[in-house]
Amino acid sequence: MSEHTAASVPSSFRYANVLKKGKPVHNGTDRFTAKHPPMDLTRRAKIFSPFDALKGFGDELAKAQSEVADAFLTDTEDAEEPP
Repeated sequence: MSEHTAASVPSSFRYANVLKKGKPVHNGTDRFTAKHPPMDLTRRAKIFSPFDALKGFGDELAKAQSEVADAFLTDTEDAEEPP
């Protein structure tokens, strides 16, 4: 944790001491790393890819993107050639 973040935590915060400790560092030969090896990014991405917090949001984004692209193409076709 950076000094700026640790300093911005009020001392009355219940878990301030935990935040100040920061993320644990494992050297690759300890028991934790042997039991829980780091996961590669492609496998991690597969875990979270099916999660869709907002049902239909992706479809709406695709629809809006196609509308904007169509409007842009229509506007550029109607534009005059520069002299």
